[in-house]
Parts: sequence; structure tokens; C-alpha cells
Amino acid sequence: MPSRAVVSPRIALVAAVAAAGAACVDPDPPARPTALETAWVEIADQLFELELALDGASRFRGLSDRPRIPGNGGMLFVYPRPRPLDLVMRRCPVPIDAAFADEEGRVVAIRVMEVEPPRAPGESVAAYEARLPIYASGVPAQFVVETAGGRLGELGLAVGDSLVFDTEALSRRAR
Repeated sequence: MPSRAVVSPRIALVAAVAAAGAACVDPDPPARPTALETAWVEIADQLFELELALDGASRFRGLSDRPRIPGNGGMLFVYPRPRPLDLVMRRCPVPIDAAFADEEGRVVAIRVMEVEPPRAPGESVAAYEARLPIYASGVPAQFVVETAGGRLGELGLAVGDSLVFDTEALSRRAR
């Protein structure tokens, strides 16, 4: 198991593994190698190892081009401060569940995001982007957890539930 730098009693930040590979929470490795750090997040009494999207580039890329998402994997989007947030399913070949959370980690909205047809030959980037449905938080949020489609429903996660992770430490790192 990779070494972890504990930032709270319950959550550890994990240095990302390079091409050499290492053990994951899920027995199946992520669908594509990544250089992103991960954080442990407790969702409905289960631990998830989520890749961190701490800046604009990693938030824009998100889980694009992943042929699968491990059962206890996904991504944690971190924004510098709470605000209404919008997501799209850009180049995502698998469904994704998204839980928007406030600055304390309390779930304020949950969205089930369906697979969208890929960009068609001859379709401009602008036309492709314009046709993607927007999944909005509807209220200010600072964090978004994305997991494999159907996973949050399996866990029974609901608006008002809390996600457990070090919100303060991650907020300070967001750009």
C-alpha cells in the first residue's frame, strides 16, 4: 500500500503513483495512469480513494476519456471558495454520479450524469460543447465528488449527508 501523509485523523492524502504502479483501494487499477494526488473520502461509511482536481486544468479534464471508474474510486473537485457550480460530461464514455458539497462537506445536490454521444466527425468543438447538458449544483458548493454511475445511489447518499475529508486543508490548496 502506498505511503500516506495524514492530514486529519480520518483522512490521508496520498502521493500519486508514477508509471511503476502501486496498490489501490479497489483491486482494479484506475482506467488510465494518472499523476494526480489522491485523497481518502468517507462516503456513507465507505472509504473512497479519489483523485484530486485542485486547479482549472485538472477540473476541466475531470474523468474524461476513462473507460471505467473503480468501485471506490473517482475524483474530488476542489474549488477555492463556494459558488454555484456546473459540470458537463465531456468525452466521458461511462455514466458518472456527482455529489456537490458545501465548504463543510455537506451534500447540497446529487446529479446522475449520462453518457453523451462523442464529438462527431466534422462537428466543431464549439458545437460539441454547446450540446452537452449542464449539471448544476443549483446552490453554492465548494466540492464535487464524482464516482462511477449508480454508485452514490447504491450507497443511499442523500442531500444533507456529510462527506468526511479534510475540507480546510484541501480548500487552502485549491487554485
